[in-house]
Amino acid sequence: MKINNLTASIENSFRKQVQKDSKIKNAYLLVHSERNGVHINIAEGLTNNMPANPQQPIYMASVGKLFTSVIIGILVDKKKLSYDDKITEYLEYGLLNNLHIYKGKDYTDEIRIKHLLNQTSGLTDNFWALLDELIKDKNLIITPREAIEWVKENGRPHFPPGKGFEYTDTNYHLLGLIIENITDEPFHVTLTKYIFEPLDMRHSYMNQYSDPAEKSQFPTADFFIRETRLNDIKGYASLDYAGGGVVATSEDLLKFMKALVHYKIVTKNTLEEMKNACVRLGVGIDYGYGIWKIKTVPLLMPKKFNSWGVLGVTGSFMFYHQEKDAYIIGCFNDFSFEKKGIRFMLLNVVNQLYKYKNKNN
Repeated sequence: MKINNLTASIENSFRKQVQKDSKIKNAYLLVHSERNGVHINIAEGLTNNMPANPQQPIYMASVGKLFTSVIIGILVDKKKLSYDDKITEYLEYGLLNNLHIYKGKDYTDEIRIKHLLNQTSGLTDNFWALLDELIKDKNLIITPREAIEWVKENGRPHFPPGKGFEYTDTNYHLLGLIIENITDEPFHVTLTKYIFEPLDMRHSYMNQYSDPAEKSQFPTADFFIRETRLNDIKGYASLDYAGGGVVATSEDLLKFMKALVHYKIVTKNTLEEMKNACVRLGVGIDYGYGIWKIKTVPLLMPKKFNSWGVLGVTGSFMFYHQEKDAYIIGCFNDFSFEKKGIRFMLLNVVNQLYKYKNKNN
C-alpha cells in the first residue's frame, strides 16, 4: 500500500465509523509516524453547530490520568516522593480516617502511592454514581474531597491494598490532592507548570479550572453521555479533576506523547517503571502507573497490536506503537464509545499501518 493510499484508507475508515454510528456527533483522529512519513490529522461530524475541525481542543476523559501519573513521575525524579510512600504521609487524618475498612480491618495506612497509580488500592469507585447525581441536578458541585468523603460513606473496599485490581477515579482524586500537598499549588497550576508550559502545549488546559496559553479560534468539541452535553456542567469538571480533566488539541497531545516516549518529561527508569509495574486489566491488557499496555496473547491478541498508552470513557485514546514508531490519538466524544475506541484503534488504524511497507520496514 502506498503512503497516499494508506492515508486515504485510514481517513475513509474513520469517517465511515463516525457516519454509521448515530450516537457519535463528532470525532477526531491523529496518526503520526516519522519513520513512515505519515501524518494524518482529521475530524468528522458536527460540534457547536459547525463542522468538526482537527484543530479543536478536545476533552480527553481518562486520558488525563496519564498526565497525573507523569506528574507523580516528575516528583519521583525530583526526589519529592517515592512510589512506595504511604499516602498517610501526604494527606491529613480527617480525609483518610476510615477510608479503607475491609472486613472489619482498617487498611488505610497500608495504601501506597503505587497502589493508587495502578488501581490496586482496593478502594471503590465514585465516578458513575456521582455522575448520575450531576445529571439529575446540573447545578450540583462535588469537590474532589467531597467525592472521597462519599466513598467513605457509601462505598465498600473490594480487597486489601495490593491484592487485586479495581479501576476507580477515587485513586486519582487522592493522587491529585497529594500533588497539591507536595507542590503547594492547585493541581491545574502544577499541570500547567510541569507539562503544558515546558512542552509548549499552548492550546491545552484543565477543564473549567484553567485557560490555555493561547485561546483557540475553535470552541472545545462537544462531548456527551446519553444525549446530555457535558461541556457546561460545572460540577462535572470538579468530579473529573485529576482523573481526567485535560483538554487539548490533537497536535498538543502529540507533543506530550513524543516527549514522554523520548524521556524528555521523566527519566527512562521512571517511564519503564510506569509501564512495567503492571497488573492484569483484561485479556491482552495490563495496567501500569496510568498506562494501558496491549500485549501478545496467542490467537487472541496478535503481536502486531503491542503498544502502550491510555484510554478514556468518551472513546478517547492516546497510544504509542513502538514497532511502527506510530502515535495514534483520537476521540469519539461520547460515553457510548467507551469500549469501541480501542477496537477502532487496533482493528482499523494499526491493521492498516501493517499493510504499508516502505524502504525502512
